[in-house]
Amino acid sequence: MNVASQQVSFLKKRLRRDRIARSVISVFGYIVLLTMVMIIWHLFSQAMNIAASPGVKPRQETPVLAGGEFLYVGDMANGQAAVIAGPGCSVSLARLNNGILSSRQTLRRPCSHTLDVVTSYGLPYVVDISASGQVRLLPVPTVSQPLRQSNFIDTPLANEMSFALPQDIWAQQTGWQMAVGEQWIIMLVNTPDETLVQWINRNNPTHIVRQQYSADQPMVLLPDTRQIMLINNNVLTFVDSSNQRLHQLTVAQNVSWADTIVKNRSVFVALANNTLVRLSLYNQAGILRYQPAYTIQLEPNEVPVALYAHASVNGIAAITSQQQLLLINRISGEVVERQQLPVQPTGVSWFDSRVYVYGADAYIRHEVRNMAGLSTTNSLLMPHLYEGYPAPDQIWQTSSASDYQEIKMSLVPLLIGSLKASSLALLIAIPLALGAAVYTAYFARPRVRDSIKPTIEMLEAVPSVLIGFIAAIWLAPLAERFLFSIAVFMVTLPVILLFIALVQHRVAQNVSSELQNFAEAVLPVLGIVVYGYICVVWAPDWLLAALDADDFTFFAHTTEVPVGKTTILVAIALGLAISPSIYSLAEDAISGVPHSLRQASYALGATRLQTLRRVVLKVAFPGIVAAMMLGFGRAFGETMIVLMVTGNTPIADWDLFAGLRALTANLAIELPEAEVHSIHYQVLFLTACVLFSFTFIVNTLAELLRQRSRRVKSHG
Repeated sequence: MNVASQQVSFLKKRLRRDRIARSVISVFGYIVLLTMVMIIWHLFSQAMNIAASPGVKPRQETPVLAGGEFLYVGDMANGQAAVIAGPGCSVSLARLNNGILSSRQTLRRPCSHTLDVVTSYGLPYVVDISASGQVRLLPVPTVSQPLRQSNFIDTPLANEMSFALPQDIWAQQTGWQMAVGEQWIIMLVNTPDETLVQWINRNNPTHIVRQQYSADQPMVLLPDTRQIMLINNNVLTFVDSSNQRLHQLTVAQNVSWADTIVKNRSVFVALANNTLVRLSLYNQAGILRYQPAYTIQLEPNEVPVALYAHASVNGIAAITSQQQLLLINRISGEVVERQQLPVQPTGVSWFDSRVYVYGADAYIRHEVRNMAGLSTTNSLLMPHLYEGYPAPDQIWQTSSASDYQEIKMSLVPLLIGSLKASSLALLIAIPLALGAAVYTAYFARPRVRDSIKPTIEMLEAVPSVLIGFIAAIWLAPLAERFLFSIAVFMVTLPVILLFIALVQHRVAQNVSSELQNFAEAVLPVLGIVVYGYICVVWAPDWLLAALDADDFTFFAHTTEVPVGKTTILVAIALGLAISPSIYSLAEDAISGVPHSLRQASYALGATRLQTLRRVVLKVAFPGIVAAMMLGFGRAFGETMIVLMVTGNTPIADWDLFAGLRALTANLAIELPEAEVHSIHYQVLFLTACVLFSFTFIVNTLAELLRQRSRRVKSHG
């Protein structure tokens, strides 16, 4: 009884420990699953914002000061000023104080003076023109420059500029325009008899150029491209400061309205058929030309009133004659949001997520929710005509030297880079890995197999960063001379190994039994060394002679990418990295074929090669395909090798001698520097979702094939 009770007590303790261990393991397993679910949820939650449309919601309406009229509204919520034309021929700068608009600074002038506001690169300037045609340009203080309770004519203003207009011309003026560029200012003065255009160099205000046009000549001033666009019905003529015609463009209908945005790289033209056409700038043989990029369909009788481009987002805010606020994708021209306005606006400005629409009596601050919705599927995947490019293209370029630049976020170059690198790596890895797997699993003796297989599998533990480092430091400098040799050697090596195996068997039969093992080990090594010498010494000269080229930079002259940074070099390094993985899985699939199937094939009179081709490889085929798919998945998700070896140039080109940038490398480069919750940040998360989805699908299909292969073998 005592022994029996001890056994029962021991069993109870054992069961209790088993339950505790099972519970602990289950808890940690669920924690791992929960962590994976949270990671996946975070990925898709950040990326799904792009799929949702942006929303515009009015937040605050602020009336103008008594007797005033808004000329310009800055980012009031962030402390910037509004410019108000006040009573008594004055201009006031006003800011919000506890939600109430208050005047802080006033410019008073005789009523013979003309006062207005122009903007340049998002900065407002007060234009003061005297009765004699003396023009002063006064910059409005920014947030960092406090407004003083004074007449700001007495306040020293940086970058103040002045120039003179012909007094007789200004005395007859019926209207005027001013456009302020980075280097030039263009002043247009209309009179009953003519239109005067005056160019002023901002760096040298005494450098003035004047042009005369007919009195009723409509035009758009483009100081940053040093051009003027003359409008004659449906014909657009572009001239420079010397009145030389640069080029001419004909549109489908007569022009009813035209304007430009910051930097003058895009001009928007409204036509009589209720369409808005964007003209994009490009360089043709040293001449800056405009060409149609896209067309936006407007509502009947709708004409734009004003446009404002966002400083850091591919968005344009437009107000129209139908009291509509439009948010437009700058790249594709898609209208992503329309908002009805309560009154007819005269101007619009856009800062961060705040859109200010103002009329004479009040301004309304709108809040744009989900700014990521400005990026559409069309803008991310389709070719578009970007500013500065002669033809539609797919480009990834998210950084620029200044604001108000197009942000090019086409995913196609990144997808092409990942697919190109992983496909070529697979092309190199499959012959190496499958050739080695067939040899060790089918031809090699057990002792040779037991020494080769662990050695190859040990290579799988080599960090990819080490392979990338070796390829970047050692292989890249040698690439220009030996790249072709290495590629030919690695691709054709399986064929050479097969030939060596056929010769090896006959040689082994003609030597003594003591030397057979030695011959079996030495002949492959000797054959590989001899073949490698042929590839390095003779093969490059044969190819260069056949192509009549001096060196291998001949292949890269069209891409202007160094040979050491081409796709082939990446494929070699990446192919070597994934070869052990493919080998291990393929070798297991081949060696796992039931021995009875081989014996049955031999019994029917088949040779070893016939048995391999018609029995072993057919049974192991699902496992081999699974190995290749898993290798492709690893190559597609590899980061360090493609980051260190490539030039990381996002080019949508399948050329083997062009550079590339993979999805993984792009995430490693740009995600640490991306502003959290910005459109750039969320597009990067979208690429992470694409990467995760692709590798998940490939690895899942590979695992299903492996399971099917095991079931077939178990029933074989």
